[in-house]
Amino acid sequence: MSRIGKQPIVIPSGVTVNIDGGSNAVEVKGPKGTLSQVMHPNMAIKIEDGKVLVTRPDDLKENKALHGLTRSLINNMVVGVTNGFKKELDISGFGYTATKQGKTVVLKIGFSHLINIDEEPGITLETPPMSAPNKGKLIISGADKQRVGQIAAEVRKLRPLAKDPYPQGSGITYAGEKVRRKAGKAGKK
Repeated sequence: MSRIGKQPIVIPSGVTVNIDGGSNAVEVKGPKGTLSQVMHPNMAIKIEDGKVLVTRPDDLKENKALHGLTRSLINNMVVGVTNGFKKELDISGFGYTATKQGKTVVLKIGFSHLINIDEEPGITLETPPMSAPNKGKLIISGADKQRVGQIAAEVRKLRPLAKDPYPQGSGITYAGEKVRRKAGKAGKK
């Protein structure tokens, strides 16, 4: 059996999981919201003793792959409605800023125009106060792990860090992302 797929998902208190057997749709409700997703029909999903169990019909390669995937998707839904997910982006560069105006984040990242990013239902965008030492940060958070990651990737794609190996440092990176840099030329001494 799949090492990930065979692990049961414990349902925490305050979270309800509903499974529609006909369409194999899973709905998870919790303090941070409601998430629902239709799973592959080959996977059997059931609730026993406050735990969600996922089983597969046979050992075909496709079903082995779907087994772990289905379990991970349901686990991410449970974690999302209880704790939520968060991605932090670092915005670095001369004059690069991110400011929040209502439900919109305005990015000034070196283009001739400003870039506006609107909040979606279930997704919140935050920028730390401008006086903070981490001035160039954008925090994307929400219950849906896939959507939080997708929005973070789209924002990062607007101005990725320059491919130049010498330190200029203008662009958007994930917090904690390692960027390889070379020392500049030392010159004659």
